[in-house]
Amino acid sequence: MRMTATNENAASNPAQDSRNARPEADRLDALRDLNILDSPAEDCYDTITRMAVHTLQADTASLAFVDETRVWAKSVHGGHLREFPRSHSFAERVINDGSPLVVLDIEREPPASIFSEICTALHVRFFVGVPVFTRDRHVVGVLGVGCHQPRRFVRPEELSMLASLAQLVTDQLELRRLRAKPAARNGGGLLPDETGAPSDRDPGPEPPLWPQPEDLRRALDRDEFVLYYQPEVEIETRRIVGLEALIRWRHPERGLIPPMEFIPQAEENGLILPIGDWGMGQACRQLQKWQRNRPWMDGVRVCVNLSAHQFGRSGLVDHVESLLLQTNLSGYHLGLEMTESSLIPSMNTAIDVLSSLRRLGVSLHMDDFGTGYSSLSHLHQFPFDVLKIDRSFIQRMTNGDQPLQIVQTIVELARVLGMDVVAEGIETEEQLALLKSMGCRFGQGYLFAPPLPADQIEVWLSNPERCVAPLTHSMSPSASHPDKAGARHAEFLKDTLLA
Repeated sequence: MRMTATNENAASNPAQDSRNARPEADRLDALRDLNILDSPAEDCYDTITRMAVHTLQADTASLAFVDETRVWAKSVHGGHLREFPRSHSFAERVINDGSPLVVLDIEREPPASIFSEICTALHVRFFVGVPVFTRDRHVVGVLGVGCHQPRRFVRPEELSMLASLAQLVTDQLELRRLRAKPAARNGGGLLPDETGAPSDRDPGPEPPLWPQPEDLRRALDRDEFVLYYQPEVEIETRRIVGLEALIRWRHPERGLIPPMEFIPQAEENGLILPIGDWGMGQACRQLQKWQRNRPWMDGVRVCVNLSAHQFGRSGLVDHVESLLLQTNLSGYHLGLEMTESSLIPSMNTAIDVLSSLRRLGVSLHMDDFGTGYSSLSHLHQFPFDVLKIDRSFIQRMTNGDQPLQIVQTIVELARVLGMDVVAEGIETEEQLALLKSMGCRFGQGYLFAPPLPADQIEVWLSNPERCVAPLTHSMSPSASHPDKAGARHAEFLKDTLLA
């Protein structure tokens, strides 16, 4: 692919070099100050992308903003893709270089450019993008146009007009910033008699909780997060059918930190989005790597937990579809796990999103079933493929008849609803034998394996006898629905348990 730098003087421009040398953290801070990611559509930006299409006589145009892990489109004209991973994208090149990028024919792009696969799927052959700056000259986004046919050249006046439209975006961003901070325009700060000094009775501020947002951002920048993988197995054969990806923080001073010590803070300050996107992308890339020389792993999927923040954003389906294209995985190879509490706040939207993900072939798992909300009252409304029984139920199975009957009823309910079941937290042979007698086909727990880093789980995966053969198990999206008798049976079980 012939790539043309549209601003030949950019490399010798000291101001440009200075902008490129700015730390990524400063750029991300400027982006967050705008509070524009995942915000609703606005006419002013839609007008700009519409003008971009007409200016360059293009087929599509988008105005996108780029955070740590994703490219999110505030406005799209003539297309539908709202979000995709940042890695290897044209938007990332524009962000890193701070200068325009022209790709005359995407099909001639080198194979290393994974992003070209996404463009091919969208029938885009030509791309030109210009950086979008803040008032302080941080590159926060990209205004780009695409065409279904390649081009031989781009006229300088076309680039100049596109850059002018990007400047209009900069002006709108500054207005947005000023409207959001009226206190800053009025001086802000303390009143004249508020010195901020603590009184004699004031013990002073408490030390901040750890980790702070800057700690989490630094961990992302330094690649301190790692994924561990815990197998999901077919109970009858103990062969691996899936790998649940579980995040850890390998801190240089504090050692290996479990997720419960930093995920709640990440959810509170919004950093769960880039951290979660990193985890999903890393899990898919790792599975792609494992599959490369192990054809017997085609029957194994990787499962990733989705937070309520990730599920609630508008570009989730586009992001997942783009990631599958980038890693050359089918939807079958990815499982998304979510708790019911992340779906309840917006039932109708949740059902639409789940249905769209299912159309991609992605397997949908309801995690921690039986905890939080009254799950049975909503289970039949969501198009889930797999139900994961919470470990607390499994651990109490041997404590008497009632806990055992609850697990058995959940397994039967899932069966009549056409869902597979994964029992979490299996630790003893006695628990395993009870689950097998109930007809529970899949399990996960320390009895089989603890969560292991990629290099250790790879030893297991190198043995074909440890992995289930492709298409010999279900645990996959199914278009089938229970028959009427099965549906009535499910309603009976639901009513019985909720009584």
